[in-house]
Amino acid sequence: MNTTPFNTLIQTFIGNIPDAMRLSSRLCDKARALDFLAPLLIRLYLAPVFWMAGTKKFANFSDTAEWFGNGDWGLGLPAPYVLVFLVALFELVGALCMLLGFATRPICLPLMVIMAVAAVTAHLQNGWLAIATGSGIFATDRTVGAIERLERAKEILQAQGDYDWITEHGALVVLNNGIEFAATYLVMLLALFFLGGGRFVSADYWLRRRYGID
Repeated sequence: MNTTPFNTLIQTFIGNIPDAMRLSSRLCDKARALDFLAPLLIRLYLAPVFWMAGTKKFANFSDTAEWFGNGDWGLGLPAPYVLVFLVALFELVGALCMLLGFATRPICLPLMVIMAVAAVTAHLQNGWLAIATGSGIFATDRTVGAIERLERAKEILQAQGDYDWITEHGALVVLNNGIEFAATYLVMLLALFFLGGGRFVSADYWLRRRYGID
């Protein structure tokens, strides 16, 4: 069997890899003119997340503090009232900083700590998934059991209620409360810590230009 044409094809392909990589690099470099979009969109995504989290904690301050401090049905954390106040304050200040792009990198540090502590204390025991699904590599006995209960709940609603109206704006799900959301927010904050608030559309950018800070 003559393999010369095949070998020639492979050698040609391999020989063109550096040129293809250089072309790809040049094209990607041209896209850097829009590099401010990534941190901007991350900031705008996170701002309402932290604003809602902070305002909810202040609105339900006593109940949240009891959950923070109770070792039987809560998190069992020390000084729960102080912790709730500090966490809610950082979340509200963080939301405003995200919105304005002000002190973006410094505010990411306490918010990352909050997300890491939340992931470990409140979500880790529930596994990875935020919403329970009964299959896949991230499914656990907990999520499989949740799907069984969800199917039973659907049967009850279909038999005794207007199921089409109930599910008109979205399917029924079971909240698994795993670390998925906390981990996602932590990764986004880590990206902002290194990227900063971004060019043109952040207060940090204009303040650095105003005071000649690199």
